[in-house]
Amino acid sequence: MTNVTSDTKPPVCLTIAGLDPSGGAGIIADIKTFSAFGCFASAVVASITFQNTQGVFGAVHQTAESVRLQIEPILDDYDVAAVKTGMLPTSEIIDEVAGIIKKHGLKNVVVDPVVRSTSGFDLINDAALAILIDRLFPLADLVTPNIPEAERIAQMTIRTEADIRQAAQTMQSFGATNVLIKGGHFSAAEFDGKARDFLFSENSMAIIEADFIETTATHGTGCTLAAAIAANLAVGEDLSKAVSIAKEFVNEAIRTAPGLGKGHSPIHI
Repeated sequence: MTNVTSDTKPPVCLTIAGLDPSGGAGIIADIKTFSAFGCFASAVVASITFQNTQGVFGAVHQTAESVRLQIEPILDDYDVAAVKTGMLPTSEIIDEVAGIIKKHGLKNVVVDPVVRSTSGFDLINDAALAILIDRLFPLADLVTPNIPEAERIAQMTIRTEADIRQAAQTMQSFGATNVLIKGGHFSAAEFDGKARDFLFSENSMAIIEADFIETTATHGTGCTLAAAIAANLAVGEDLSKAVSIAKEFVNEAIRTAPGLGKGHSPIHI
C-alpha cells in the first residue's frame, strides 16, 4: 500500500457515485479506500440507493444541477488529484459530469461503468449508458467493467479470453484508451485457480492475477478496486502499478471480510 507522509498535503480524490446506506459499496466504500491509501476523500452523491447485502430495492436520483452544485465548490477549493466515477444513473448527470471533467481538465479519471447490481437491479438505462460511452469513455484514463458490464457495453457474450480481448477492443474503439476487464465472474477452474483481470492499453495487454478466493463476500469489490486505482494514481503510481496494488488490496479485503449481513457480505477495507 502506498501512503503519503505526514509532512505533505494528502492528494485529494473525488468520487462521484451512488450512496449505499449499508456501507458496503458506492461512495462509502470509495471514501474508506481513499483514506486507506493516505488520500483525502471528497464525495458527490449522484443517487441515493436503498440496499443492503441482499439486494438493491430502489433509488432516488439527484438532478444534474444538484450534482454540479456539489462538484463545483470542491473544484473551486481543492486541487483534485484523481476522480473516480461510479453509479451515474441518468443521461443528464453523465453529461454534466463529463462537461465538468473536460472544463477543468481533471486528471487520473477512473470510470467504473456501474450498470447493474450483483442482485440484478438495473442501475442505468440504455440511453444513459450510450451517453456514458460517448461522453465519459474518451475522458477516462481507465475504464473498469466487470464481465456483465463489458458484455452490455460491447453488446456481446463473453466466455473466453479471446472474447475479453474483443470486448476491450470494442471499448477502445469507443474512445477508452485503457480498459481493465475484471474476470471475477469466471470460475476458479477457468483460470487455473487464479482471479485474473485484464488490462488493455494502447498496444498491449497485461494480466493481473491473484489467488481465487471462493466467497460470497463480494459486496463493493468493484467500487473498491476502481477507488484504489484512482488513489494510487493520485499518489504518483503509473497505471500498471496502480492496478496491481489495487488488485492485491481488494484480494486481501475479500480474504478478511467480516461476514456481515445475510447476503453478499461487504469486504473489509
